[in-house]
Amino acid sequence: MATGKSDQPAGGGINQPGGGQAPMAPGDEAPAGTPSTGENVCPECGGSGKKDGGTCNNCQGTGIVIVGIGGA
Repeated sequence: MATGKSDQPAGGGINQPGGGQAPMAPGDEAPAGTPSTGENVCPECGGSGKKDGGTCNNCQGTGIVIVGIGGA
């Protein structure tokens, strides 16, 4: 019994544009601002944003990745 309405929330999911969130880099564990996360130096480029003569793909050139902190 299709009504043409979605049962999914409006807006995009993680890694999709929209919703006011910055896009995630491949090395990010969560979007920026997510509770219990913080910035850390990118382990691939050591925080330089450069790797192998070009932009680091892991942090997309920022030198920073978002990672979970704390834990239970």
